[in-house]
Amino acid sequence: MSHRKATFFYGLLIALVSVVAGLVIAARFDFTQASFAGTINVPETNSAPLDGPIDAATFRNIAHDQNPVVVSIRTTTPRRMRTAPGQGGGLLEEFLQRQPRGRQQELPDAQGAGSGFIIDKAGFILTNNHVVEDATGIEVFLFGMDVGEPGTGLKAKVVGRDKLTDSALLQITEMPKTPMSEAKFGDSQQIQPGDWVMAIGNPFGFSNTVTVGVVSAVGRTDQQLRPVSGRDLEMIQTDAAINRGNSGGPLLNVRGEVVGINTAIISDDAGGNIGIGFAVPINTVKEILPGLRNGKVVRGRIGVQVVSLAMSEADAREYGLAKPGGAIVSEVSPKGPADVAGMKADDVVVAFNGRPVQRSEDLIGMVTRTVPGTSVPVKIMRGGKELTLNVKIEELDLATETGEPEVVEESAPDAPIETGIGVSIEPITPELSRRLRVPEGRGGAVVAEVSPRSAALGVLAPGDVILAINGAVVSTPADVTTRLSRATVGTLIRVLVWRGDQEQVAVVRKR
Repeated sequence: MSHRKATFFYGLLIALVSVVAGLVIAARFDFTQASFAGTINVPETNSAPLDGPIDAATFRNIAHDQNPVVVSIRTTTPRRMRTAPGQGGGLLEEFLQRQPRGRQQELPDAQGAGSGFIIDKAGFILTNNHVVEDATGIEVFLFGMDVGEPGTGLKAKVVGRDKLTDSALLQITEMPKTPMSEAKFGDSQQIQPGDWVMAIGNPFGFSNTVTVGVVSAVGRTDQQLRPVSGRDLEMIQTDAAINRGNSGGPLLNVRGEVVGINTAIISDDAGGNIGIGFAVPINTVKEILPGLRNGKVVRGRIGVQVVSLAMSEADAREYGLAKPGGAIVSEVSPKGPADVAGMKADDVVVAFNGRPVQRSEDLIGMVTRTVPGTSVPVKIMRGGKELTLNVKIEELDLATETGEPEVVEESAPDAPIETGIGVSIEPITPELSRRLRVPEGRGGAVVAEVSPRSAALGVLAPGDVILAINGAVVSTPADVTTRLSRATVGTLIRVLVWRGDQEQVAVVRKR
């Protein structure tokens, strides 16, 4: 090899080594350019005690410091007819039905409004799922931007949505020229009734509106607050004014840290605030942020429904427990993980994977946070005896899990019979028994109606066939009323019913 060729060869070799070394060093010290679609920077949670004085400048400082992290959101959604032809809908639908098919597409898109807050300078924003659900266009307006005509905001896209927590993660696709501020997370587990809180949002289009109040309650659940039918979501209740358009905005503690996402209100006839608003705890949302970033939140399921009633000392003795606690199983899905493992309705789950279960919500949280495919020991009480079952966790499919049961409409010749627990019952005719697919020779009565505001609302339903009460088999409506009358006020009544194609236990506290 000539001297000239050797010089060129070694020079090239040195250059290649230098490039490789440079890449290694850059990777080692994070000198490579950050990807726009990189992982999300989840704010750390400040769990320090909430103490210290509150003065005239406290809320002013919170508003000044945290307004820049709050955004206004505007969505565009195709306008849909929500009623079928001939099903009502007023003059608008009558007009549409008279138009040629192609004319119906000329309706303008619907414009929606909500709020959100920035959690990462890469443009990630948290909001409510219901703010952006079905939206074909999303615009974000930062603090200081005029919420003007459509098309004047920063375009954004949905990265991930979760119906169960009514949360959604957005990302701005048109980044602003100036750096964005990031929200700080507080510990929503610390929040207690009486704590001061601040809400910031976009009510009725008035961007960055600040309201102040206190926490009215924590762990609040109600059928009206369920983002998904049949599944409770524990919320923070506050009297800080929340109105339409506040959805998705932050609920802040006295340090200006996000402790909740403002989600729902109980309003008057005009839809305005009456001092009862609700926020999803930020700890609940933080748990699923990695899943939102990946576009899918993965949860576990074992295929059971549990009773959401608090257990008393008397209830514990009835179940053979040393003290109140555990989750009462009201329904076991056929061929689901719990069914395969041998779990039955009326079992009480007292421990899951070695951890004690104090209440139904504990079990729900433990199961949903368990990786699908994992086998875990589940300790139950059945008839006063302790058993351990090995349950293999499956992945939760909300669409399948929340399927609404068929409502059977049937009239019986006899008048409904009141039971004293908020339901009326009727005798089971042969026709009813056939239509409801009740096992031969079983059933004392069928539920005809459930009274509003009764303890049985949401627990028993029309079409439920009552098979037993507190373990005693019933065969006539008289048996049912007699057994129910023997229960004392304040105690739990276990009603074994036939619903769909299986037995279920409905637990009602007698008032």
